[in-house]
Amino acid sequence: MVVQLALGTLLIVVSTLIAGGGFLAMERMLNRYESWMLRPPHARKLIFLMCAAVVWVLMIVTASVWIWALTFLWLDVFITLEASVYFSIVAFTTLGFGDILLPSDWRLLAGMTAINGLLMIGLQTAILVEVLRRVRAVQAAGRDASS
Repeated sequence: MVVQLALGTLLIVVSTLIAGGGFLAMERMLNRYESWMLRPPHARKLIFLMCAAVVWVLMIVTASVWIWALTFLWLDVFITLEASVYFSIVAFTTLGFGDILLPSDWRLLAGMTAINGLLMIGLQTAILVEVLRRVRAVQAAGRDASS
């Protein structure tokens, strides 16, 4: 039990570090293209940035799912990569179909995967909101400065 909790905690920390690095990279990109965001037309740029942020967030979440899947494969919990990825996605998104289960020796990791998914989805939602808020604030400040 302690090994499962320690391993699950380690994977959550790694996943969070990846998300933090992804957010930092997104922040730097926004800083780099701030002057571009100030120039009209704003609507197209806002839509583009929103789509880019969604794809970026999806990549971060996908990386977290792969970390879990590869760990399950490394632990020989599942025989195939497909089963490991499938279980990771189902647990990470808290769908919990129940058609594939972890062996009792590792079943606490299913809950840890779901906890990680809940945390990551909440964090990534906050990041999306922050990106859109920031872009709109920069655009509004640019509009106010030109008035």
